[in-house]
Amino acid sequence: MIRIAFLLIFAFLSLRSEAQCEQVLFEGKVIDTIRPKSFYNLMIVNRSTGQGVFGHANGTFSVYTRPSDTVTLSVKGYPLITVVVQPDNDCQYHRTFAIEANIQDIEEVVVKPLKSLEQIRQEREALAMRETRMVTGIDVLQSPITALYQAFSRKERSKRWVAEQEFKDDQRRVVKELLRNYVAFEIIELSDDEFDEFIAFLNVDEVFLKTASEMELITFIKDKYEHYKLFGPQR
Repeated sequence: MIRIAFLLIFAFLSLRSEAQCEQVLFEGKVIDTIRPKSFYNLMIVNRSTGQGVFGHANGTFSVYTRPSDTVTLSVKGYPLITVVVQPDNDCQYHRTFAIEANIQDIEEVVVKPLKSLEQIRQEREALAMRETRMVTGIDVLQSPITALYQAFSRKERSKRWVAEQEFKDDQRRVVKELLRNYVAFEIIELSDDEFDEFIAFLNVDEVFLKTASEMELITFIKDKYEHYKLFGPQR
């Protein structure tokens, strides 16, 4: 019974306080609980009236509202805070809000170290297709049955196809390493999405790739790059 009476008195005093207040001074402060920082984008929006003002960089703010107005505090990167203004006997409402930044999922970034031009040169010179033991030349005369088997066997053709694809992949890998260096040295400009397109556009000859000097490669690729920008795939 005593508890009910206390609640009734509290509700009466609250209603009386609200009735006596035409305006309420709402003063507050937001504090980052993890690390101190400035809040240059703190905004206080009165949802009941549709009006908004900016707070101070130190997280403090001061606005006038009406009793029972709904107010939202907005800070970029933090959850919204919404409160209902409840004035005290002096028609003021003071609050401090401890806030934590939203958890952000950061996409994994893989940093690949650049190979030196000397390393790439060695890889260029070492390019070779894997041996698939094809019978050729004079060996065809010595083993005609084996030669016919290799020419018509699906298994043998599959082995040759796999070896050719591996060789092409090695070529693309070496060319890509070379282009990454040229981009780093600002010789050409390519986005990550353009590398594969430009490599296909280059269509560099395997013999030239293995034997060309650094100057010959740079000249060739720069010339092709200029044509790629003019006539390459349109995005």
